Amino acid sequence: MNLFKTTHDLPEVIFRAYDIRGVVNETLTADVVFTIAKSIAAEAREQGQNSIVVGRDGRLTSPLFGQAVIAGLLESGIDVIDIGRVPTPLLYFATHFLLSTSGIMVTGSHNPANYNGLKVVIAGKTLADEGIKKLYHRALQDDFAIGQGQLTNVNINQAYISRIVSDVHLSKPLKIVIDAGNGITGKIAPDLFRQMGCQVSELFCEIDGDFPNHHPDPSQEKNLVDLINKVKEEQADIGLAFDGDGDRLGVITNKGEIIWPDRQMMCFAIEILERCKGATILFDVKCSKFLSQVISEKAGIPLMWKTGHSYIKNKMKEVEGALGGEMSGHIFFKDRWYGFDDALYSGARLLEIISQAPEDVATFFAALPNSVNTPELQIPISENEKFSFMEKLAKVALFPDATINSIDGLRVDFSYGFGLIRPSNTTPNLVLRFEADSEKNLKVIQNAFKDYLLAVNPALVIPF
Repeated sequence: MNLFKTTHDLPEVIFRAYDIRGVVNETLTADVVFTIAKSIAAEAREQGQNSIVVGRDGRLTSPLFGQAVIAGLLESGIDVIDIGRVPTPLLYFATHFLLSTSGIMVTGSHNPANYNGLKVVIAGKTLADEGIKKLYHRALQDDFAIGQGQLTNVNINQAYISRIVSDVHLSKPLKIVIDAGNGITGKIAPDLFRQMGCQVSELFCEIDGDFPNHHPDPSQEKNLVDLINKVKEEQADIGLAFDGDGDRLGVITNKGEIIWPDRQMMCFAIEILERCKGATILFDVKCSKFLSQVISEKAGIPLMWKTGHSYIKNKMKEVEGALGGEMSGHIFFKDRWYGFDDALYSGARLLEIISQAPEDVATFFAALPNSVNTPELQIPISENEKFSFMEKLAKVALFPDATINSIDGLRVDFSYGFGLIRPSNTTPNLVLRFEADSEKNLKVIQNAFKDYLLAVNPALVIPF
């Protein structure tokens, strides 16, 4: 018996640039999810797809929303392969490993506990922009398919682990700490890294959708404090942190230093370019200028692109990139892997590299270029205002001695650093980042941005 019904009460705001995300029981209900699943099914069938893999994260509403997805697919004539509670990368892996190349992941990613959402792959392509908007319009028009699909349950956890363990090898044993932040990676990460030969200490690997210890978002320094302390206490070689659904990685050295993703990318790029000269490596607008320099120095082709897991994945396919990465912690390996963002695999590849190094992790990363920089900073702003704010800012923000890149928000490059502001596609925030060759110049760039921001909206709360 179907517990769900189609609805036209679909808030357009949940159809984001690269996934579907909303507040549970406000903008996202089980009936909304059921209706969207029927839209996805119709779109998949139009593209010749007969089956879809479904996974769900550890959030409290994910079991119900997973049922709604499955019900919507089945009554649209789609066969469903249910892989259960898994990190998002396992859903992506399943679309390569199993017979289906389409998948739906029920996940709120790194959003607060009262959010949930869907990440969608159809015929091997992650939906973004117009592909997601099309689902919205299809649902409003009741443009659905009719049929009766079959449901199969499959556990791919060990197949995923075995695939990584067969490919990624450590030159020496490592002592590591992993912090799952009570997200879904706690189900997989300890087994994976132990099977790789690591001595593993676990932090918050019990799945709890209330996230009682800290929020599972490794892009925020405050969420890494527990891991930093544990790494020092255990005298571990390295610490790895995962976001709520396992597609974003945080890294802590043996001395408790945070290695932000653009510096992780330098490490990965150097290793790949030693074997693959001339490879294209993508990174988002938030990354350090030093990343581009490192790629060029190692005979690679650097390509800056829009922030967003769908954008990077699809651009990597287009240009046949070997590696992609975002400052938020999404890392995409096409080299030896499948090209999707996978924090577990990225963590494994990092361990492989550092296991070959004679020095400790802190010394290893100290050899890479660095700058005075900020993590991602956020300015709260309403969903309805953030895009119009950026349009107004672009008209007034004049930086005569700089290069302006507007591929995604406003990135302003000076000879001594850069500043960036862009609208978040997943939260009601403006996102900023700054980098410079000195604390003094960092402040110069920040003050220039602050003046323009307050000129557009004097009520903004500026965090710098």
